[in-house]
Amino acid sequence: MMADDEILMEDDAIALEDAADTVAEDVDVSNIIPFIMEKYGRAEDYRYQDEERWLRSYRNYRGLYGPDVQFTEAEKSRVFIKVTKTKTLAAYGQIVDVLFANNKFPLSVDPTELPEGVVESVHFDPQEPEELRGETALSSPYGFAGDGVDLPAGATSKTLVEQLGPLEDKLQPVEDKLKEGPGKTPTAIEFSPAKIAAKKMEKKIHDQLEESSASKSLRSSAFEMALFGTGIMKGPFATDKEYPNWNDDGEYDPMFKTVPQVNHVSVWNFYPDPDANNMDEAQFVIERHKMSRTQLRNLKKRPYFRSQVIDEVISFGENYNKKYWEDDLSDYSPEHGIDRFEVLEYWGTVDTEMLEEQGVEIPTELNDFDELQANVWICNGKLIRMVLNPFKPAKIPYVAAPYELNPYSFFGVGIAENMDDTQTLMNGFMRMAVDNAVLSGNLIVEVDETNLVPGQDLSLYPGKVFRRQGGAPGQAIFGTKFPNVSSENMMLFDKARVLADESTGFPSFAHGQTGVQGVGRTASGISMLMGAAAGSIKTVIKNVDDYLLRPLGEGFFRFNMQFDFDPSIKGDLEVKARGTESLMANEVRSQRLMQFMQVASNPTLAPFAKFQYIIREIAKSMDLDPDKVTNNMNEAALQAELMKQFQAPAQEGQEAPAGANPMDPTGAGGANIGVGMVPQPGEQGFSGNEQPANTQQTQAVGQQQPPVASVQ
Repeated sequence: MMADDEILMEDDAIALEDAADTVAEDVDVSNIIPFIMEKYGRAEDYRYQDEERWLRSYRNYRGLYGPDVQFTEAEKSRVFIKVTKTKTLAAYGQIVDVLFANNKFPLSVDPTELPEGVVESVHFDPQEPEELRGETALSSPYGFAGDGVDLPAGATSKTLVEQLGPLEDKLQPVEDKLKEGPGKTPTAIEFSPAKIAAKKMEKKIHDQLEESSASKSLRSSAFEMALFGTGIMKGPFATDKEYPNWNDDGEYDPMFKTVPQVNHVSVWNFYPDPDANNMDEAQFVIERHKMSRTQLRNLKKRPYFRSQVIDEVISFGENYNKKYWEDDLSDYSPEHGIDRFEVLEYWGTVDTEMLEEQGVEIPTELNDFDELQANVWICNGKLIRMVLNPFKPAKIPYVAAPYELNPYSFFGVGIAENMDDTQTLMNGFMRMAVDNAVLSGNLIVEVDETNLVPGQDLSLYPGKVFRRQGGAPGQAIFGTKFPNVSSENMMLFDKARVLADESTGFPSFAHGQTGVQGVGRTASGISMLMGAAAGSIKTVIKNVDDYLLRPLGEGFFRFNMQFDFDPSIKGDLEVKARGTESLMANEVRSQRLMQFMQVASNPTLAPFAKFQYIIREIAKSMDLDPDKVTNNMNEAALQAELMKQFQAPAQEGQEAPAGANPMDPTGAGGANIGVGMVPQPGEQGFSGNEQPANTQQTQAVGQQQPPVASVQ
């Protein structure tokens, strides 16, 4: 079963044609196969040095000595102190904490600073005099000329309604009252179409991430990012997800839903353009798949895969050849061959002429391009799929995030590589300490065999009896104790461990080591040390934001803009990664927010503070859901009015404040609007002042002014 959005996506993918599979089975593919294999060979040769780095990192993580480590006859100990594993897991845990802070991916969608195609805000005033309503000419909402979206001369409120997007139907009843921009009167009601579309798109993306089990893939990528230096993600791409379902007769009747999917791609199976230093520069990437017969046959169920060719490939037999590094990664190496197939998936540019030679129909609007983005699958020297890149704009659907950026290489540097030398030192000093401790813990025995009866067993054990020659002079057996210098070796080991802390930026106390002295013996001191340790990984989290979260969020945004039919989520929006914001320790962040609240309570500064945002951030720092524990602007206005009524003195005969309407706690109706100049900061009547407004002046104009309502 195929959903409409996946069908549309695949309709955009122009493929070879066949009566059964929309693909030509007999087309000559002699040119495209060598083209891809040549690029695959170049990419494989280029990353050889990276593979050697990854192997050393993996061995250090697992506590394995490589073939380059040669032990002498005197070295008996083979101990391996896996400090690399501890540091890697600490970095991995830090990244995971950022990715899944508050049980929500640190991604947000906001309107652009000057949104185009939809107005930023509109308002209407239910108490505006009738003579001021009507077809009022509007100015451009964008603030500058020449952007091609200025409102035409004489545009009216009807023109404005056409730019409201998802709010058009909702605001149709008050069309004649709408005005552009924020409200300037206390009774004005504001609407933000751009913000509403942004919030809907944000919720859509978060739902899709959860539905595609993105958390599992992100954790795998985060682990390889910390260990090897680079984490790879693929997607989003359309896939059918099966949901268990049983009908009324008890029969299994699964439901299928097309969802955008993301997958983790191991660095070992990822071959990027050797001339590129990042994904933006890459002309192509190749992903190497290891597939069973069942997995290969399942490809026939997906659109535009050549069924007959897949059957032919399977009939040829398995073609998977293990790479030299696979034995090191596996704890078990079978002697027999592997019952698997090697499938190469190519994403990148292909000459238009070559595509035309293979029978690919090129859309008219693309005829002038010399090369186009395509997706090609090959196995056993056969072409099993070939389509144009279905995404618009045509973009390679992979993201690669470095742990530590290397500006001269595609792949980054990980924890294990940063402490490779210190791990070697720690292992060496520990082996020396162990060998010395064993040597000094036992006596070195010297035997004069001329004083012993020949042919005796010279091994030593408690209660051993040696037979001496009769009348032999002197002592036959001597015991010598070797000096113990293991403490000196352990001092050098500790020095190497400190170097590991410095080279990785993860001090030992950050992952649970006890014995911290000085300021670290107090709770506040530990908090300070943890805050300082977080600063060393700030660059790493910034890389997570720039190279993983934001590109991934933008991929989902483009996917929804292209394949989703819901107009209420579309607009001039931008995706923002918020991982860096969640880096700071919660207790430190909460403390700083409270300090800022105290500063902002100053009457002079209060009008410039966004208290609603601050309150929500304080809730987040306490691991609370801000949507459940905080009110929005309308709820806050209602709550403030109710609290004001409860706090009023209850003595008999006391008059209610002027303008108060007990039947209208929101203050939105029944009140008259005063006239006069808008108060400025510091003046009486300004909402940001601590002192109450001049009630006498308010009474002079008739009624108390209710708060401005805002709909976000």
